[in-house]
Amino acid sequence: MRAVIQRVSKASVTVEGTVTGAIQTGLLVLLGIEDADTHEDIQWLSSKIVNLRIFNDDAGVMNVSVKDAHGDVLLVSQFTLHASTKKGNRPSYLKASKPDVAIPLYEKMIAQLEQDMETTIQRGIFGADMKVELLNDGPVTIIIDTKNRE
Repeated sequence: MRAVIQRVSKASVTVEGTVTGAIQTGLLVLLGIEDADTHEDIQWLSSKIVNLRIFNDDAGVMNVSVKDAHGDVLLVSQFTLHASTKKGNRPSYLKASKPDVAIPLYEKMIAQLEQDMETTIQRGIFGADMKVELLNDGPVTIIIDTKNRE
């Protein structure tokens, strides 16, 4: 799994003119899923997202997690995170999972985040043409790949 995590002051997803998910202070997480992803990847990534200390404490130091900051999470599926641009100018998405594999893993990630955050997770609609709006706070943007745990 690949995730682009952005600390936001606000973010929302709109599908066909209807807002399907919206948050104020929290994290916008763009999630790419590949066939090799497992339940262990879901657990590890969810824990990392929930506990990542990228919110400011009283001294202005990034030392507080989204959970401790009482922030929200907006999760958006994004297969293009697995684009390969090695050859030519047209990206290849062969590494990205097809919906029959990706949708169940996406739903499991939602459930894991809700369990770890102890609250409802806002989300987009898998496979839909989504319009994502955000106000990146900082800006703070972190990229995490469960296959390359740095």
